[in-house]
Amino acid sequence: MTKPFILVNNENISLSQAFNYLQQAGKLDGVIGEILRQYVLDREIKTRTDLDVPPETVQQAITEFRIQSGLMEGGQYQQWLESQNLDDFSFHQRVEADLKLGQLREKITQPRLQEFFIERKLYLDQVVLSRITVNSREQAEELYQQIVEGASFEQLAQEFSVSDDRVFNGMMGIMSRGDIPDALRAAVDVSQPGDLIGPVENPPYWCVFRLEQVIPASLENPQLVQVLQNQLLEQWVLEQLQGQSIEIKMDEDV
Repeated sequence: MTKPFILVNNENISLSQAFNYLQQAGKLDGVIGEILRQYVLDREIKTRTDLDVPPETVQQAITEFRIQSGLMEGGQYQQWLESQNLDDFSFHQRVEADLKLGQLREKITQPRLQEFFIERKLYLDQVVLSRITVNSREQAEELYQQIVEGASFEQLAQEFSVSDDRVFNGMMGIMSRGDIPDALRAAVDVSQPGDLIGPVENPPYWCVFRLEQVIPASLENPQLVQVLQNQLLEQWVLEQLQGQSIEIKMDEDV
C-alpha cells in the first residue's frame, strides 16, 4: 500500500506518481535541482557555528514585514498567515532561516566578490547610445558631417534612419558594454557623452552613433552586490554537489 502524498476527492496521488507527472511535464529536473539546493544550504546552515540571529532581530524583521505589507492589525496578520498555510511559530522559523541564509551568503561570497566583479565588469558596465542607420557609407558620412555642422541628430534620425529606433530619435536605450561589437566598444571607450562615433559598418547597414551616457558598474551599488552575491552562492552550491553520489529513486512507498 502506498503512502498518500496528495488526496484529490479521497483519491491518492503518491509521491512516486507526483514525480512521474513532473517527469512527463519536463519539470522534474528543476524540482530535483531545487531540492538539492535546499539540502546543501540547510546542511551548511545547521553545521556552521558562525551564524547567529538573535530573537530580537527576527522579531524586528517580522515587524518591518508587517508594516510594509499593511498587516499590523492582528486580524489581518492572522488571515495572511492562514492564506500561506503558516502559523506564527512557523513564520518565525522561516524568517530566522532567511536571515541565517543572508549571513551565510555574506560569509561565502565576500572573499570572492571583488574578483568576481572584476571578471564580469565588461558586461556589468552599461552605456546609452543613439544611432542613425542608413544603407551606405557615403550617406552615413554625409549625415555625420551635417551633425558636426549643427544639424539636429534627432531630426536626421527621424528622417533618414531605417532602423525601428528612429521613432525614438535614434535612442537605443541602455546596453551592456560587453554586448557592443568590438569596433564600436573601442570607440565608445575613448569617447565622452555627446560625442559622435562613426560611420560604423553594421552589415548590411552603416551607422552614425552618439554616446549619450556611460553607466559604470560599481560595488557601491547594493542592488548589483546582491545580484553578484546570489550568483556566487549558486556557484558555491553547484561546487558542493560536484563529486557527490546522487541517486533518484521513484519506487512506490510501502
